[in-house]
Amino acid sequence: MTDRKPGVAPNTALVTHYRTAMIDGVSIFYREAGPSDGPVVVLLHGFPTSSHMFRNLIPVLADRYHVIAPDFPGFGQSAMPKNTEFSYTFGKYAELMDGLLQQLGITRYAMYVMDYGAPVGYRLALLHPERVSALIVQNGNAYEEGLKEFWDPIKLYWADGSAAHRKALSVLVASATTKFQYTDGMSDVSRIDPDNWQHDQALLDRPGNEDIQMDLFYDYRTNVPLYPKFQAFFRERQPPTLIVWGKNDKIFPADGAGPYLRDLPNAELHLLDTGHFALEDRLDVMAPLIHDFLDRTNAR
Repeated sequence: MTDRKPGVAPNTALVTHYRTAMIDGVSIFYREAGPSDGPVVVLLHGFPTSSHMFRNLIPVLADRYHVIAPDFPGFGQSAMPKNTEFSYTFGKYAELMDGLLQQLGITRYAMYVMDYGAPVGYRLALLHPERVSALIVQNGNAYEEGLKEFWDPIKLYWADGSAAHRKALSVLVASATTKFQYTDGMSDVSRIDPDNWQHDQALLDRPGNEDIQMDLFYDYRTNVPLYPKFQAFFRERQPPTLIVWGKNDKIFPADGAGPYLRDLPNAELHLLDTGHFALEDRLDVMAPLIHDFLDRTNAR
């Protein structure tokens, strides 16, 4: 345990471990840090990144919390089986994350959910609602109000599953789009390390990965009918919730943040002057908010 204040420069003695586990025949990579007997925080990443997005947050939380940050299959360092041999769906991701946590003996945890991590985390919550001790939501949608103009071409693909609409979405894995996700709406682009989009693009450009991403864009449609169940979980369980949202995000705009308060009236909502990958721009603001929230609600 360190006596430093949360949210300031991490103690260099804190070590992040890089591990893999075989879950249902799939190699799942995860980052792990913090005391093994500390309250658990599970960090679930978005598209097109991986647990890499949490690399700066993990040491801040690991002074007190047992942090687990996995990569979904097809992302980061987890396995990337062919899409003809593996079902790239959000339901499958939730099952694999459940399997990982069970293998690690973790039965109680707070979740940080972002982008794709939100439907994965909320599906996990439906499997085991009693295990979720708290939620940290960052640009992760659970309300139809949050699916704005950016989603229109994806919705066309949902409507007919056609090859033409699938091909039209290839722009979403292009290098310009990856860079856009990191730079658009940021309060200070000079804070954003270019290695981010170069790292993500190198993984997107692996042979076969574009088809994986197209499968996931199509499967995202299955999350929308589950929104009422996600919202029922919020209402019935009332997990302590912190919402830290980049309000300039065009992918998951702030329209999707406010509706959480309908079902979680005690949630803390912070709309930040930043974009999609808010941690890259506003870690100095978000880290103390997150650490303080966990200290007040989850340090047990």
